[in-house]
Amino acid sequence: MPELKFPSGFLWGAATSAHQVEGDNIHNDWWAWERSGKAKDLSGQACRHYSMYESDFDLAKSLGHNSHRFSLEWSRIEPKEGTFDQKELEHYRKVIRALKERGLEPLVTLHHFTNPQWFAERGGWENRWLVKYYLRFVEYVVGSLSSDVRFWITINEPNIYAYLSYVTGAWPPQKKSLSSDSKVSNNLISAHISAYKIIKRIYRKAGLSAPMVSIAQNMQAFEPCVPNIRNRLGAYLRDRIFNFSFVDELYRERTLDFIGLNYYNRSLVEVKRWRMRNIFFDTCENNRYPLPKNSLGWDIYPEGLYKLLLKLKGYKLPVIISENGICTEDDSQRWDYIREHLKCVHRAIASGVDVRGYIYWSLMDNYEWDKGFGPRFGLIDIDYATYARKVRPSAKLFGEVCRTGSLDE
Repeated sequence: MPELKFPSGFLWGAATSAHQVEGDNIHNDWWAWERSGKAKDLSGQACRHYSMYESDFDLAKSLGHNSHRFSLEWSRIEPKEGTFDQKELEHYRKVIRALKERGLEPLVTLHHFTNPQWFAERGGWENRWLVKYYLRFVEYVVGSLSSDVRFWITINEPNIYAYLSYVTGAWPPQKKSLSSDSKVSNNLISAHISAYKIIKRIYRKAGLSAPMVSIAQNMQAFEPCVPNIRNRLGAYLRDRIFNFSFVDELYRERTLDFIGLNYYNRSLVEVKRWRMRNIFFDTCENNRYPLPKNSLGWDIYPEGLYKLLLKLKGYKLPVIISENGICTEDDSQRWDYIREHLKCVHRAIASGVDVRGYIYWSLMDNYEWDKGFGPRFGLIDIDYATYARKVRPSAKLFGEVCRTGSLDE
């Protein structure tokens, strides 16, 4: 059987985020929101990764991974405004060194959806004057951890954060305001640009090799349900604004060293009326082109990843797939999903796209935000009654790809 070979030095691994796996992040806005009675589940001890990270990294190493993406929990490090907890910073230093001791390259995310409660209470990302507090946090942690980190992701999925927190109101602070969404988006752009410059300055002053800095941008494959003029226009505009507006701004400011791409699914567009709200929000009600779905009902569409990677080629920057994964109870479907998406990554590389890595979401089952503990994204199964870990067969099959750098076609 022919093999698809990936480039030498390719990053293979999986990802987590602090609130979803660590447990007991009691000082952030999600913890407070969960206890207001609005959440499906309480995150509680999550996966106990905070105490079990070393054995979890042993599993990642055993699966052939050579990298791992994770996030720092801002509210642990700065539980009160201006009060930095050195013990918690030291914890994350140990996490990074545990990865490096196992030959896993750390990709460190500085903001993955959660905010310190004190930050949220003052208006959060809607208040442009508060951006300085995020930048102070960046300076503090990057200055302390820079010698062991080469890859920084300043903000995870700024478009998803702004949309779900300030447009649909699904996430805290549960606002439904396009003007608030615009403010938050602009402040996140400003935060990244300044954070990028701070990180670069820290490395220059320390005499360290320049780091690679980016965001992790969620992109969806927007496709017209029926290819008429309205639907094609709606798909085009959503693609340009939702997928690329953040990237375009940061690219113009020359504050991207690579592009972190998070990709999961297709979104079918069916615009019912010539109104702005319809153009940007209407979706297909009678899908004429059904696809297999994950357990959340998202369309599985590997071809969309290939199409997006070809669009990213024009930026002439390296690309890292910083998240790609499936929630499913059927583990054979998980391996099919990984395999088919990797084939599309390989096609993109063959087409000249400079893809440097593939990070699966997620290393383990976890707390999936407003969806609670139901969705199972993990390469590793978590028994939430005992916190026992069990490596899934799909993880072993993916592990062979990680070890060999090749995939059976």
